[in-house]
Amino acid sequence: MSKLAGKVAIVTGASKGIGAGIAQALAAEGASIVVNYASSRSGADAVVTRITQAGGQAIAVQADVSQPEQAQALVAAAVERFGKLDILVNNSGVYEVAPLEQITPAHFHRQFDINVLGPLQVTQAASPHLGEGASVINIGSIVSRVTPPGMAVYSATKGALDAITGSLSRELGPRGIRVNSINPGMVDTEGAQTAGFIGSDFQSQIVAQTPLGRIGVPSDIASIAVFLASDDAGWLTGELLKAGGGNR
Repeated sequence: MSKLAGKVAIVTGASKGIGAGIAQALAAEGASIVVNYASSRSGADAVVTRITQAGGQAIAVQADVSQPEQAQALVAAAVERFGKLDILVNNSGVYEVAPLEQITPAHFHRQFDINVLGPLQVTQAASPHLGEGASVINIGSIVSRVTPPGMAVYSATKGALDAITGSLSRELGPRGIRVNSINPGMVDTEGAQTAGFIGSDFQSQIVAQTPLGRIGVPSDIASIAVFLASDDAGWLTGELLKAGGGNR
């Protein structure tokens, strides 16, 4: 039997990259998926098509998770379409590289609004619909610990998400709801390519520091998400799972 048969999942920021990989992996294990997107309707529709063509169920729902009313509407759409909610993957995120002298309030607030306020607001909206055995999975980053130069604000958002994971695991644990975080290293995604990381000297440095000798791909992260969403991880909560091939 599929590990997630009968489950319903929201994956935020699922029109591409890690989010798309997670949405497809959860669907392959039997979950019905709400593919959230902020702006790329075509990307989200493509993910939905891949899921449905493989025999799964999925819908695309637009929402900017940094806006409270849109976070509420996202969850409402999931419950209206599928009748319940069992899994929430807080994957939406943005990053901007900037040295200290270039940090501005706009740079700060854009990243904190999406990377920190967003997961809080979607989890808040989802909480009344989550029951015993539900799983909240935050997508963090090893930069909360590695803290590379030029990423002071982005690293700070992921450090905040680490703290949120721990706090909410204690707050929601008595209801049987698990909250964990996957903290990837560099992953080959559209975002990493756009930022110029792929094929750069920075990538070479990361690979040199990684015991497994490569950067990640979305499926590396997606398989961990399936585990955390399933009953196999029923005794795990408040954990920060570093997924960087040994790069710490």
